[in-house]
Order: sequence, then C-alpha cells, then structure tokens
Amino acid sequence: MSTIWKPSVTVAAVIERDGRFLLVEEMTSDGVRFNQPAGHLDPDESLLQAVTRETLEETAHDFVPTALVGMYMSRYVSARSGENVTYLRFTFCGELGAVHDQPLDDGILRTVWMDIDELRSCVARHRSPQVLQCVEDYLAGKRAPLSLITTHPSVNGNQRG
Repeated sequence: MSTIWKPSVTVAAVIERDGRFLLVEEMTSDGVRFNQPAGHLDPDESLLQAVTRETLEETAHDFVPTALVGMYMSRYVSARSGENVTYLRFTFCGELGAVHDQPLDDGILRTVWMDIDELRSCVARHRSPQVLQCVEDYLAGKRAPLSLITTHPSVNGNQRG
C-alpha cells in the first residue's frame, strides 16, 4: 500500500485599514491565539472562493481579494497534542466590504484591529509565524496579480472544463 503525503492547504486574508490590520482572536488547541481571517480550502472551491468564504465566516465581512501576497509552507507541531501538520498557505490582500449580522465561525472569539507595532509585540500569541510574516511581506509591497492563479472548471464540478 502506497502512502501519499499531502500538506493541508489554507488561505488567509491580510486586510489593512488606516494602518491597522484585521485579525481574529480564536480558541485553538494551544490556547487563545491571533490570526488573520484564514482557514482550509474546501472541496469544490477555488483559492479565491475560499479566502472570501473564510473572511466572511470569521469576521462577518465581505472580502474581495485583489492580489496574492505570498505562498508559505510551514510545519506545525502542537505542544499539547503532538499533532504534526505541514501547511501550504496562500495569503491574499484585498478590500473589506459590507459587514453582515451573523455569528462568527466556531472558535472565533472576536475580531481585533492592530497596528504593526501591536502585532509585533504579541508574537507569542500568534497562531503561527506566518501571521507576522504575511503582514511584513504586505508592508514590503509584495504582491502578485491574481491572474497567476488558475482554477480549472473541474474544481467546481464542471468536468468538461
């Protein structure tokens, strides 16, 4: 029997407004942590659909991605459970839209706006090292056009493509 290793694919949104960044405070297996609006790519959705959905679920705001900030690969080993997972994270920046009257996703305690100094001062409470790295890359002007990302129609169930 062959075992195929597969990283977990995630998406994240770097959202900046007036020098402050939108984060979520969430309950994790390692305690309460800060993260960008982020989550796993679901079956039958593109990366852009995933980041839009995750932002809505975790912040109750619409989100329109405008650029790819970066792609990040990291390994997470939980100090409590010993869980060992490799993540491949696609991080986007974009425009925050309308807020909706809906509950935040399970585990999300609240949304928080932080400036870069506040974000740098609480690294021990970040969900992963990518939280700060993505913001630093955004501030450094790293952007790739969304046209670099192609989703074949078969992903959304159109086998003819």
